[in-house]
Amino acid sequence: MNTKIKVEGNGTMENALRVAFATKDMEEVNAHFGGAKEFVVYNVSKDGYEVSEVIKTDTNDIEDDDKTEFRVRALKGVNIMYCESIGGTAAAKVIRAGIHPMKVTESTVIADILKSLVAMINGNPPPWIKQIIQMKTEHDVRQDRWAEGE
Repeated sequence: MNTKIKVEGNGTMENALRVAFATKDMEEVNAHFGGAKEFVVYNVSKDGYEVSEVIKTDTNDIEDDDKTEFRVRALKGVNIMYCESIGGTAAAKVIRAGIHPMKVTESTVIADILKSLVAMINGNPPPWIKQIIQMKTEHDVRQDRWAEGE
């Protein structure tokens, strides 16, 4: 069934995002969520990125209704999942599992996405990313005016 291949890394990345990529060749995001035979998972932090594991998700011997559930379970613990496309029902199941689905419009090099994620984390990431990586939120002066009214 699903096989997780752990990759030996130094594993020292604290508060890292876990990002999965639906891929056919381990180089590009080039697979549909429902047809992906494997996902490569990276840890991504402000310090960079490292391969965490490869999740094999060949579902040829599974009933159609269970294929999406199978993939969602296999991706447990992943924060963001990139794919070429994903259907609405599958996207809803992925989101319910706490995974943020991201579609690419064409085959995209995984390393390019990883570099842009590191840059985003080091810049001003959106609140949902800050929450995942447990960043300390800097004091925002815009909040002061609301506190004064209490």
